[in-house]
Amino acid sequence: MPKKQRQTHLLIINSDQGSNKYVLEDLDLYSIGRHSSCDIRLLSRFVSRRHATLERHERTDGTYYYQIIDGNNGKPSVNGLMINGRKRQTHILQNNDEIIFGPGVAIAYTIIGEESDQFDITLIMMMEEKMAKV
Repeated sequence: MPKKQRQTHLLIINSDQGSNKYVLEDLDLYSIGRHSSCDIRLLSRFVSRRHATLERHERTDGTYYYQIIDGNNGKPSVNGLMINGRKRQTHILQNNDEIIFGPGVAIAYTIIGEESDQFDITLIMMMEEKMAKV
């Protein structure tokens, strides 16, 4: 079996409430929305109570990837999801994807390898700056 590569999956959240980071850890399913029961809360009137679901899947090499799905239990959110400028119902997240939930509410998705270097840190800082302008 191939050696498992350690990766950190990071969400950089920017909204009217400010900017903050959220590390995706051991859950296979994350709920994203305004409701107090959501795993990742986005406090904005432009975000649905249960705006999206984030699912973790394992690859054959032991690493993980995440898929974001608009809405909850088949019911789409009011504003939908814009991912990298395109409206999507579902999307397998890639490093540096930008997800917009509504005006002034965005998340940048970043993957950091086990041996992160100065280049990784610089990319994260650049993404944070870009997202702060949204």
